[in-house]
Formats: sequence, C-alpha cells, structure tokens
Amino acid sequence: MPELIFFTGPMDCGKSTLALQVHHTHTAGGRAGRLFTSHDRSGQARVTSRLGLEQRALEVHPGFDFWRWLVDELTSGRRVDYLVCDEAQFYTAEQVDQLARIVDELQLDVFAFGILSDFRTRMFPASQRLVELCDRMETLQVRPLCWCGQVATHNARLVDGVMVLEGSQVAVGDTRAEQAMATGDQTSPDGSTPGEPEVTYEVLCRAHHRRRVTSAVARATLSPEPLPFEEV
Repeated sequence: MPELIFFTGPMDCGKSTLALQVHHTHTAGGRAGRLFTSHDRSGQARVTSRLGLEQRALEVHPGFDFWRWLVDELTSGRRVDYLVCDEAQFYTAEQVDQLARIVDELQLDVFAFGILSDFRTRMFPASQRLVELCDRMETLQVRPLCWCGQVATHNARLVDGVMVLEGSQVAVGDTRAEQAMATGDQTSPDGSTPGEPEVTYEVLCRAHHRRRVTSAVARATLSPEPLPFEEV
C-alpha cells in the first residue's frame, strides 16, 4: 500500500542525505520519481547534503499545487511513481494535505523529510500537519551532538554569532559558515555582502538551548586552566 512517510530529526542528522538515497534506490529499482525542495541551503532548486551530495529538484513555493502539478504530469503521459519532498517543514499545511490526497487517491508513495520545530522550539505548521496526517513517522537514527557531547535535540539560530529567539520562522543559513563556526575557523566563506547580518545555525541539547549557551559562548566562558586540585 502507498504511504505518506515523514522522516524527521534536528539539523545535522542526515535528512537530505537520506532523501537523495531514497530517490537513488527507487530509481535504481526501475521506478520514476520526482525530487522537491524549498529554501534549500544552497539557495537554489536543489537537494543538497552536508556530505557534498546534491541533485536538481523542483522548488516548492507557497503557491505551488502538488495535486495540480501531478495531474498535469500524468495526463501528459509522464510517469510518476513516487515523490521525495525535502525541507518539508517549509511547505504550507495545505500542501501537506495535497500530498496526503496524492497518496490516497492516486496511490503514489510520498517520502517527506523535515525538521519538527524551529529555532524558537515551536513546530512548523507543515511539520505539525505531517505528524497529523502521515501513515508513519520515522526519527532518523543518526543523532547530532551538542558541543557538550549530549544528544542535540534543538536548533539554534545565530545572527552574527549571537543566539536569537525572535525573527522570521524561515531564514536559511549558510552551511559553510555554520561549519566554520563549529570548528572555530575565523574565515567568512558564505560570500555575504559586507554589512549584512550573517545567519548560521547550531544544534544544541535542550539545557544549553534554554540557557543560550552555544559553542562560542562555552569557549569564551570555560576556563582553559585546570581546576586547582592538589595532586595526590
């Protein structure tokens, strides 16, 4: 039976990598599918992975109608067996309803990949609708780590290196800048215009998200000197 499956997890857990793998596996098995994305980190209509994998995709803008698009494809004689929908948290709730209708009435599999909650720990409307409608929800087993070594469960937004809890729900940060911040690299590889705020993201455990303690804050506040214990 066809299913609407929602694969979810915080940033850095491999959602886009798995989306590309699912598409490759089904294509290799003789099925014909389509890749979709919205607000990909590359700034283009592509599904990109932090491992360097990428593939062209169709951009899902707020006015995109999955049902109308698919009916046009099928009535034009083009074969479609499944849909892979990356960055599904950025879709609208109505678009998720359309995906559920495609599964039920056109008998196609839909594989959706996305984050549950935003940098304010509030659920994205599309993610909430996916939880309500999906046949199955899968939490990815690759668990990213907070700087402290605990499993990271929350996404933090940093503007010019400072964690914020206000702002638009959708703001795509540059992956390379995020990696530079995590490693302590002081270069600015994101190519942003001078004077514009740099938006990056970092995954944190709940405790450090609540306290707004990012890796940069921890490096600045934790003393590198050993504790003053007497040697035995």
